[in-house]
Amino acid sequence: MKLKFDSTRFMQIIRGLFIGLAAGLVVSLFRLTIEYGLRFVKFAYETMHQNYWLLIPWVIASVLLALLLGKMVQRYPAVQGSGIPQIEGQLAGSYEESWWPVLWRKFFGGILSIGSGLFLGREGPSIQLGATIGQGFAEIKHDDQVNRRVSIASGAAAGLSAAFNAPIASTLFILEEVYHNFSPLVWISALVSALTANFVSLNFFGLTPVLHITYSQSLPLNQYGHLIILGIVLGLLGRVYQMTLLHLPVWFGKLKGIKPAWYPVIPFVLVVIVGWFWPNTLGGGNGLIVQIAQHNPSIAVFGSLLILRFVFSMVSYGSMLPGGIFLPILTIGAVIGGLYSQMMVSMGWLNANLVSNFIIYAMAGYFAGIGKAPFTAILLITEMVGSLGHLMPLAVVSIVAFTVVDLLGGAPIYESLLNKLIKRTELINSDQVTTLQTTVFMGSRLDGQQVRDFDWPKGCLVTSIHRGERDIVPHGDTVIRGGDTLVVSVAPNQRQVAFTRVVSAAQTASDN
Repeated sequence: MKLKFDSTRFMQIIRGLFIGLAAGLVVSLFRLTIEYGLRFVKFAYETMHQNYWLLIPWVIASVLLALLLGKMVQRYPAVQGSGIPQIEGQLAGSYEESWWPVLWRKFFGGILSIGSGLFLGREGPSIQLGATIGQGFAEIKHDDQVNRRVSIASGAAAGLSAAFNAPIASTLFILEEVYHNFSPLVWISALVSALTANFVSLNFFGLTPVLHITYSQSLPLNQYGHLIILGIVLGLLGRVYQMTLLHLPVWFGKLKGIKPAWYPVIPFVLVVIVGWFWPNTLGGGNGLIVQIAQHNPSIAVFGSLLILRFVFSMVSYGSMLPGGIFLPILTIGAVIGGLYSQMMVSMGWLNANLVSNFIIYAMAGYFAGIGKAPFTAILLITEMVGSLGHLMPLAVVSIVAFTVVDLLGGAPIYESLLNKLIKRTELINSDQVTTLQTTVFMGSRLDGQQVRDFDWPKGCLVTSIHRGERDIVPHGDTVIRGGDTLVVSVAPNQRQVAFTRVVSAAQTASDN
C-alpha cells in the first residue's frame, strides 16, 4: 500500500518560519528604536535641567509632533491605539484593513509616540506590526481566507514574542484572547512564528528576560491568604480600569473646541511635566517595574506612582495615538502589588523580603482580570520573569482577580474595544462574502446541537467543521461539539449580525 505524504503541516511550519523571521526583524528594530528614543528623551531632560532655555524649543517641537501624529491617526484610524482589537476583528471576519499602509504608519507612529516617553506600550503595536506582515505574506501568495487568517495569527504571535521574548505565552495569548481558535494548523504555525521571532529578537537584546526580577524566597504557604486579598483588590481596580478606558472617547469628546486631531497635544504637553520631575517613570514601564522590585519604595512613593501611572496612561491612550495598554497594565499591576505588600509590611503582617514577590504576582493578577485571560497572564509572567518558582501563587491571584472582574460584569478589554471599533467604522468591503471562524466552547449554546437546530442568521452557511485532525463537511444532522472550529460563510450585509450571534452562541454558556 503506497503511503501518501501529507504536506499540510510541513507547509504551515514553513509559513511560520518566513513570517516569524520577517516579523522578528521588524519588531526588534521597532523595539530597539523605541528604547534608544527613551534614552535620548531622558538625556534631554537631564540636559534641560542645566540649560533651562532648551525647554521652550522642546515644548514647541513636542506640540508640532503631536499635531503631526494627530493628523495621521485621524486620516488613518486603523493605526490608532494598540492594534489588538483590529487584529481580533480581522480574525473574526468583522473588520478589515490594508496591510502596507498600516505597517509603515504604525511603525513610525509608534516609535514617535512611545519613544517620546508617553505611558503607552509597544506590545499591542508589535502584535499589529506582526499581523500586517502575516497578512502581506498571505496576500502576496494569494491565499484563501482560512490560510490568510492563519498567517495573520502567526504574525501577531511573532510580533508579541519579539516584543516580550516570551514565545509560548505569546502564542497562547493570540489563541486564547485574540483568535479564540486552537486548531492544529493555527497553533503550529503561530508557535513556529513566535519561536523564530524570539530567536531573532534575542540576537538584538540577549538572553535576559524582559522583566528579570530576583527574589530571595518563595512565598510560604501560611502567606497564601494575602493572595486572596490581593486578587480581590486587583479585580476591583481592574474593573475600574476597564470602565475608565471604555469611557475615554466620551470624556475626550466633551473637550469643547478641541478637534480630535488635536487630542495628542494634551499628553505631549503633560509628558514634559512628567519628564521634568520624574524622568525615570517615562515609557511603557518595563524599566520602572525592575526598579521598584529592586529598591522597594515607600508607601507614599507607591501611592504616587499608582495615581500617576493610571491617570497619565489613560490620557495617553485616550488621545488615540499609536500605542498600547499591554505593558502599562502590567506596570500598574506591579505598583499595586508593591503598594499592597508595603502596607502589609508596615503593619507587621508580611516579611519585607516578599515585596518583590507580590510585585510579580500582581502583574499577572491585574492583567488576568482586565484581559480575562488568566492562562496567558500566568504563563507570560513566568516566561518574562524567568522563573517557575511563582507558578502556584500566580495562578491563585490570577484566578481570584479574574473571578472578581467576571462577577462585576467585566468583559475582556480587547473584545470590548473591538465592539466599540466595529460600531464606529465602515471599513469592511460591502460587496464580498467573508468567512467567519469561531471555536465552540464546552457547555456553550452550540455544544451538542445539530446544525439544523440553531437559528443561523440569514445569509450564513456552515461550510466546514474542524474537529481535531479532521475536516468535516457538515449537513443538517451533524452534531456540533465543544472544541470544534466552525467555518461559516457570511453574506456581505450580515457580517455584524453573524459576528454577534454566532460567536456569542459558540462561546456563551447554555441556560440549561
